[in-house]
Amino acid sequence: MQGGSSGIVYGGLKYQARCIADVRADAGSTTFLAGTLSLKEENEVHLIRLSPAESELVCDGLFYHPNEIWDLKSCPFDHRVFSTVYTSGEGYGAAVWKIPEQHGQSNSPQLEQLFELTEHMGKIRSVLWWPLGKHDKLISIDDRNIFLWSIDTSNKSAKVISQGSADMLPNLRGGAWDPHNHNSVAAISDSSLHLWDLRSMEKSVAIEHAHIRDVDYNPKKQNIIATAEDEFGIRLWDLRMLKHPLKDLPGHSHWTWTVRHNPEYDELLLSAGTDSTVNLWLAQVSSNDSGPDSPGSPNRQEEPLLNSYTDYEDSIYGTLKHLDVFYIHSNFNVTSDSSLKL
Repeated sequence: MQGGSSGIVYGGLKYQARCIADVRADAGSTTFLAGTLSLKEENEVHLIRLSPAESELVCDGLFYHPNEIWDLKSCPFDHRVFSTVYTSGEGYGAAVWKIPEQHGQSNSPQLEQLFELTEHMGKIRSVLWWPLGKHDKLISIDDRNIFLWSIDTSNKSAKVISQGSADMLPNLRGGAWDPHNHNSVAAISDSSLHLWDLRSMEKSVAIEHAHIRDVDYNPKKQNIIATAEDEFGIRLWDLRMLKHPLKDLPGHSHWTWTVRHNPEYDELLLSAGTDSTVNLWLAQVSSNDSGPDSPGSPNRQEEPLLNSYTDYEDSIYGTLKHLDVFYIHSNFNVTSDSSLKL
């Protein structure tokens, strides 16, 4: 699909949706999970597959979920397992679920709840899985704390190993787990980004005074991250040298909500936001750079915007990377209406 095309639309959602996740453990097809956000109706999780001809989206399963879904992540080592963060009349919660065997049926009303993450006292924001596959740990983040869990999906158990407090940081929102170091996670607050050491649960290195909406680690280069920010669009950083960003990509006219590296070609990034636009960037950086370009440096250039996709009608809250590449024509956006487009 070229920029400006209407794309492929999945119209199977009955209610609004803000959460979608790629099923990375399903190596045989391009598959996604989408969760709905209805206040009054029983919500749903849709298992959606892109047809082999990449011409249509097919619903492979429809499962009832008891509450509004605000965060949805697929387990990277079991394609039938996923996590949700949800809200009900009693507050926020988080759980890990398993999709039942289909046996040729597309609709299965009952998800199997493997366990709940019950230690949180605050507003749960996000659940993070180790991004590179099999791992017996899980991270959950609420507005004041980070929890590290030991999990066993086979025995349906989860136990808190350690907990870190945000102290005076305002309002933790979420974060990303470092694929190069399973002891490090980048966590976002209202005005900064901090790195947390999961062994000591101490926070260190920070990007201060930045209204960051999303963070993504470069999958190929250590110490390189991308941030999506309200005021500055996309920025690339070297975590060893945070005085200035490596790159500025200010290509959005409103809040930039999400950014993702291509999992194989890490110089390609997608960004999206509340300006109803998806941008494709080519951003060349090296983890061996001697240092970031300083403001006003003659070598400092904004990287070219390769393409901009503007045929969306509402704010875009998610873009996806799947398996070893992402298709420019097959990145979902989740809007505030009840359809998904790629």
